[in-house]
Amino acid sequence: MALLAGRMATLGTENAFKLGEDIARAAARGVDVIRLNLGEPDFDSAPHINRVAIREIEAGNSHYCDPAGILPLRRAIARHLRDSRGLEVDPGRVVVTPGAKPPIGYTLLTHVDPGDEVIYPSPGFPIYESWVTFAGGRPVPLQLTEERGFAFTADDLEALISERTKVIILCSPSNPTGGVLSRDDIEGVAEVIRRRCRPEVRIYSDEIYEHILFDGVRHHSIASCEGMAERTILVSGHSKGFAMTGWRLGWALLPTAEEAAAFKQLNINLVSCVPPFIQEAGRAAYEDPASRDAVAGMVAAFARRRDYVVPALNAIDGIRCQMPKGAFYVFPNVAGLCERLGILEAYEALPAAARQRTSPATMLQMFLLYRHGVATMDRNSFGRIGAEGQHFLRLSIATGLDNLKRAVARLAEAAADRDGFAAFLAEENLWG
Repeated sequence: MALLAGRMATLGTENAFKLGEDIARAAARGVDVIRLNLGEPDFDSAPHINRVAIREIEAGNSHYCDPAGILPLRRAIARHLRDSRGLEVDPGRVVVTPGAKPPIGYTLLTHVDPGDEVIYPSPGFPIYESWVTFAGGRPVPLQLTEERGFAFTADDLEALISERTKVIILCSPSNPTGGVLSRDDIEGVAEVIRRRCRPEVRIYSDEIYEHILFDGVRHHSIASCEGMAERTILVSGHSKGFAMTGWRLGWALLPTAEEAAAFKQLNINLVSCVPPFIQEAGRAAYEDPASRDAVAGMVAAFARRRDYVVPALNAIDGIRCQMPKGAFYVFPNVAGLCERLGILEAYEALPAAARQRTSPATMLQMFLLYRHGVATMDRNSFGRIGAEGQHFLRLSIATGLDNLKRAVARLAEAAADRDGFAAFLAEENLWG
């Protein structure tokens, strides 16, 4: 009898957190690491939000509450959806969760039987692929290409839909690419779904970056399209737009009361409820006018950083980077850099088993961390299935401009350090 259940072998991870072990190891060697790995705003939650939580704790509002979420917050979410997306929402179909991650797992557990197919963006948030395999679904990655600005067409989606399709995952603005689906893109996707999918097929619309958009781009939700509200699980939360990552506050709007009851039941079984003082602070984030200025100031800072980083990366020989329209990441193509440094050749020389454990972008990622003190994320961290031959890194710009300038300077130094990579490969023996 094995110690761990067999299903644990199918559960993936989020390497942005897992990389912490390598960062700690590099730091222990005396490396000054600039951390561009985590998708976490470097801003603190706003004072007007903090004051509400403090006041609620002091008033004793720290006990169990409705597992679906306190009604005042669910009403605030419903108003937010009405004002931002034109949706008339029954708060009874809103379920509050500890962050926006649980609804991914809840959706797969609620809707997907073994063998059902789940279409999801790749590169995309790694927990999509992780939960699909853990739930016994069949992963069907929708490959987002650099040539199309990491967006996709309705035709691309339609080519993947089959009789076994049960869930279609969308994410706009996107992690890790910063790509944004336009209104026309979303209308085209909705038309395909209306025409090709049975009514019980669900769209999982991950809109956690809804507040972080640049250059006048506006957020559009597929739930606002004709016939889509009754098919869409719309998910967002407070981590990104309100800089409340550690608060763990997210929510899902479910198409039916039956599905909302299923999500509530999963909350009961896993977390009981989200602390009520956190929920009251989350309500203030939506209702207090001070939030608008706080969010706008943060997004303006991200835009300034983006406007520096993208041209600076493009000035490095071997790096090609598009200008993202949303979120707070850049996703440069580093194929040329991998070739310049001899990484592609070194990768091909690895034993077959070692090649299965890594990629050229992963090897570059580790070289940048251990030898040049820059923590990034490789392409495989955002979906491994079908990612062969794709050479990208994700850099989070959710850190100060001074740090970003130092990081870019180090990347430029690394780009000329072919001998350093050869020495790193020989000395570290990370892949055998």
